[in-house]
Amino acid sequence: MALIPDEIIQQVAAANDIVEVIGTYFPLKRAGPTYKALCPFHQERTPSFSVNPARQIFKCFGCGAGGSMFRFVMDYEHIEFTAAVRKLADRVGIRIEREELSLEDRQRLDLRRRLLSLHAEAAQFFHLQLLRSPAAQVARDYLKGRGINAEIAKSWTLGYAPEGWDHFLRWAHSRHYSQEEIAASGLVSFKDPENQRGECYDRFRGRVMFPICNDNSEVIAFSGRILQPDAKGAKYVNSPETMLFTKGAVLFGLHRSKRALIDKKSAIVCEGQLDLITAFEAGIQNVIAPQGTAFTPKQARILKRYVEEVILCFDSDAAGEKAAERSLPSLLAEKLAVRVATLPQGEDPDSLIRGKGPDAFRAQMDAAREFFDVQIDRLAAQSGFDSARGRSEAAQKVAESLGFISDSVLREMHIQRLATRLELAPQALATLSAQAATRHRNQGERREGNDGGDQEAQPTQPIKAEPTVGLLALVLMHSPEARQWLLEEDWESRLQAEPQGHLIEVLLQRAHLLDMPETLHTFLSGLEPALERFFVELLENNAPEHPLAVSQDCWNELERRQLRRRIESTKARQRNPSLTLEEAGALHQQILDLQKRVSDITRPFSPLR
Repeated sequence: MALIPDEIIQQVAAANDIVEVIGTYFPLKRAGPTYKALCPFHQERTPSFSVNPARQIFKCFGCGAGGSMFRFVMDYEHIEFTAAVRKLADRVGIRIEREELSLEDRQRLDLRRRLLSLHAEAAQFFHLQLLRSPAAQVARDYLKGRGINAEIAKSWTLGYAPEGWDHFLRWAHSRHYSQEEIAASGLVSFKDPENQRGECYDRFRGRVMFPICNDNSEVIAFSGRILQPDAKGAKYVNSPETMLFTKGAVLFGLHRSKRALIDKKSAIVCEGQLDLITAFEAGIQNVIAPQGTAFTPKQARILKRYVEEVILCFDSDAAGEKAAERSLPSLLAEKLAVRVATLPQGEDPDSLIRGKGPDAFRAQMDAAREFFDVQIDRLAAQSGFDSARGRSEAAQKVAESLGFISDSVLREMHIQRLATRLELAPQALATLSAQAATRHRNQGERREGNDGGDQEAQPTQPIKAEPTVGLLALVLMHSPEARQWLLEEDWESRLQAEPQGHLIEVLLQRAHLLDMPETLHTFLSGLEPALERFFVELLENNAPEHPLAVSQDCWNELERRQLRRRIESTKARQRNPSLTLEEAGALHQQILDLQKRVSDITRPFSPLR
């Protein structure tokens, strides 16, 4: 880990506010003196993620995540400490000299910065191709036919990737990007995928280009749509996963639609980028699009931070139906209400808005129905539904969907209503859905055990301090008087003999940073995640009354325990049959002396277990 001077960390921490920092990632709601939100580090249905502006720390009371704003940025963006400090420094215009970072951190940070620069410049390269290149006329005609004028294209930095194998590659080299940087960007493909230094060519060719941005509006990837209907290859090609881009963790358009999502508490999910852009430019701005068609658990968790309801607006064909069904598990697991908008045959959001206006699209969204009602209608339209076997099969499919609802009350409400439509006893549907819920839960546990789920960072194993050490650490975190008293004692030697003494040692070694609130970040910075969470937990707890007396009691208890351990050790030596009478007598006297020292220590002020 790079050694950034404490004064720089303090300067960066003082210039940032943790509520503002976390608020740029997802909305926080005031709850008295703190702010609350759904935790981004684990799946939950009621907010247990708390941000304390007075102490400038965050804490999740569900999974245990916690720490300073630096820790939040590290864990949320999966970056190292120095990268988090630099990111927050850049946010407030503080310059950190490269010499203050380790070689490894400089290289990783430089690569990330270069990749962001390459993507930003690439977006402009593709955009200028769209505006100026004669070869891009086919792309301009296509966009014009879809109602996208030059102003909209500029607003979304839409572009065109020229035909040919190396237009982008030659341009990137002309901008002095290295082969390593171009390869790491994912904007080129290799003839031999195993040889990243071998011959490569442009990944995107002859396509309309849509920049994909992160929450900070930085371009991190691209999606390219093919222009020739009869051309070989996929209709859409996305960037591969890179240092900047994880497909299942990004929602297209979120950087533009966040405010509307919060205001409406509802998200309209479009299937394609053009559908989203058309709706957004028509004034319907609470729209997002997944990278693909079905939601990942990570994307659903991101969306849950902003909205309470999702309206799926996929194509009305079989592929759209399957996409809706595949999205259901992740969305219901986040306790999101799911409705399905059924557009007129042959229409998509883009064509409906351009043909009949935004009000017609809004009317379709207002008329969107509960997913389960739509599912039963589709099942009822199939041949054989009216037979006993057909209804049984339909009940099984509906129960599979109901099984994704973890809220038992909500599931029961759906069961009562849907059982009537299926002409079943509610108990029968309840039994089927309970069995489905068990299957889903077991399958989810097996997936997490096999491949780590959706690759989110797993919570660090919490530190469980034994009662005396835990109480002493709690007092010392809150009481300058107790810290000063203990610092004047011979604390090093005693703590070295204590199994969990390192918890107190770390605290005392950095005690001077606890004297002022603005240096608390520096105290927490650089600690292992488990230690940081341990100390944040202490900060969130109330200190006991009479802190100096309690700390003295804890200290005496630690000394008594060490003396008792010495007594037991001496007794063990005393049982050696080869001892002489003189040696046995000396050991007996040592035991008596140690027992007297134990009894002479002041009895505890407060009861300790």
